Amino acid sequence: MSTSPGNKRFKASFPQSEVKVDWKKRKAELKEADKKRKEAKVIKRLEKQKEQEAEERAKLEESQRTKGRAYTVSVALPGSVLDNAQSAELRTYLAGQIARACVVFSVDEIVVFDEQGEDVQSVEGEFKGVGKKGHACIQLARVLQYLECPQYLRKSFFPMHKDLQYAGLCNPLDSPHHMRMDEQSDYREGVVVDRPTKSGKGSFVNCGMRKEVRIDKQLQAGLRVTVQLNKQQNTDSKVFKGVVVAPHVPRSRGGLYWGYSVRLASCLSAVFSESPYEEGYDLTVGTSEKGSNVDQSQLSPFKHLLVVFGGLRGLEASVDADQNLDVTDPSVLFDLYLNTCPGQGSRTIRTEEAILISMAALRRKITDVFSHS
Repeated sequence: MSTSPGNKRFKASFPQSEVKVDWKKRKAELKEADKKRKEAKVIKRLEKQKEQEAEERAKLEESQRTKGRAYTVSVALPGSVLDNAQSAELRTYLAGQIARACVVFSVDEIVVFDEQGEDVQSVEGEFKGVGKKGHACIQLARVLQYLECPQYLRKSFFPMHKDLQYAGLCNPLDSPHHMRMDEQSDYREGVVVDRPTKSGKGSFVNCGMRKEVRIDKQLQAGLRVTVQLNKQQNTDSKVFKGVVVAPHVPRSRGGLYWGYSVRLASCLSAVFSESPYEEGYDLTVGTSEKGSNVDQSQLSPFKHLLVVFGGLRGLEASVDADQNLDVTDPSVLFDLYLNTCPGQGSRTIRTEEAILISMAALRRKITDVFSHS
């Protein structure tokens, strides 16, 4: 059979020597490429590990720099201080002055105790008018709670009430948790909204931002919660994401002042016995013009500090009215009994003034306790 010219040209263009493959060399090349690929993979893994270690180191350094405040400061005062106000407006404004004084010095808890034996345990009740005895503790506690609540949450927790009729006269507290809509923060206060969600997907919370926040837990609608927002947020998402944390976390971890809680006590002794802290208050300070000079005193290390103020007739009247106490000298109830304004020029110091004076005198002593630790 004859070969066509086309077949001859095909054979001529692909010589036999070029078609042959050196498999030994090819195998060596593949082995070398595989080795380099494995080496690159190991190098990449080591680099990633170094990056993770660097991130963890940075987080640790940041947490050490932004170490939270481990201690708490509580203030206790009788609700009867409101009875010294001359009108309903001044009564409310006086409560606002007390709130402002406590926030300025980062007080974590305000205890309103009854020195007249009314045995008040909650803010449920009615204010029956200026000049009439009674319900001063309830009104003071209600106004304090109202002012502490962020503005965007007040409608959810405080319906119209006679005790709050003149709350608009009070100066705003402007504490760190009173956020503006577009203000950036790791933490926010919010209220769980009544909106159906899928099981296991968590609830939605109104935190006063342009979008609601989806939290990690399914909670009952209407609850006030403290939310820690995720560091990375998807800007295209319809909601932000976050987790629910305990109310003390912004203070204990973030080092932020996060407002105060309000507690009602039926008498002076209940201020101590009903402490919300498991170990109670480990340092108590009473204030009186009969006490020791504050300038010559020093605070011992503590976790929970309590500073107690008397009413119009001082702490002596509170001790006398308390049937649970069998002492007549108030100084025996406290670790320290201090005169925080020695050499006062007025015969009397009003309670709202005493809070400012006393906390200013104690502020440096408190920081000195923890500056060495």
